[in-house]
Amino acid sequence: MNGTLIEGCVDSYVSAMAAAKNGADRLELCANLSIGGTTPSQPLFEQIRRDCAVKINVLIRPRFGDFLYSRQELEEMAEEIERFRDLGANGVVIGVLTPQGELDRERMARLMDRAGGMEVTLHRAFDMTRDPFAAMAAAVELGCRTILTSGQAGSAAEGVELLGRLRCQAGERIDVMAGSGVKRGNILEIYKKTGIRSFHTTGRKGPVDSGMVYRKKGVSMGLPSLSEYELWRTDEEEFRACAEIVHGLGE
Repeated sequence: MNGTLIEGCVDSYVSAMAAAKNGADRLELCANLSIGGTTPSQPLFEQIRRDCAVKINVLIRPRFGDFLYSRQELEEMAEEIERFRDLGANGVVIGVLTPQGELDRERMARLMDRAGGMEVTLHRAFDMTRDPFAAMAAAVELGCRTILTSGQAGSAAEGVELLGRLRCQAGERIDVMAGSGVKRGNILEIYKKTGIRSFHTTGRKGPVDSGMVYRKKGVSMGLPSLSEYELWRTDEEEFRACAEIVHGLGE
C-alpha cells in the first residue's frame, strides 16, 4: 500500500487523546490491553469520537483466549459490529479461526457482512494460523483491508523475516501492518528489513503509578502478576517520536 500509517492501540480516553494529539493516523480502540484486548464499551467509543477527529477502528473480541468462538460468541460479535457501525466507527478489527488453525472463511464472511462498508482489519489471530500465506490469501478474498501481524513471532522486531515475505506477497492487495513491541527504537530497523510502512503501537514506555495512597497488600482483582497500582497508558513523548519516524519513512 502507498503512504505511511501509524495506528495507536488504546484502551482508555487518556491514551486515545495522547495518541491523537501526537500524530496517530488511526486508533484501534480496545478494552483490557493487559490481556491482549477485548471489545471496548460504547460510552468510551462515543467519548473519544466526540473529542477527536482521528479515525477509530474498534476491536471486536468478546473474551481473552483463543479465536475459536461458539455460536453465542459469534452472535455477540455480529451485534457489536452492527452497533459500532451505526455509531460511526471507521472500521472493525476481527479474527476467527478453525480448530485446525486456519482462517474461518465462513464465519469471517458473516461478520464482514455485518460490517457493511467499514474497513476490516484481520487482527493477530493471523499470527496463530498454521499457514500465514494461506491465511493472507483468504483475508484478501474476504475483502480485509489490513492484516495486523508480528510475523508470527513474539514481537514484530523478531518476526521481520516473515513480515518481509508477507509484505512482498501482499503487493497492493492488502496492507501488512507491523504490530507487537513496536517502539521508536525499532521502527526504522523493521522498515529497512521488510519495507513495511504501516505500524501499530501502544506508545507506552512503562507503567504509571496509581494515585492511591492506601494500598492493600496480598489482594489481587485479576492476574496475580499484574499490580493493582500500576496503570498502562500511551506516553505522549514516545508516541510522538514513533509517529515522526513512521511519517518520515521513504523520504
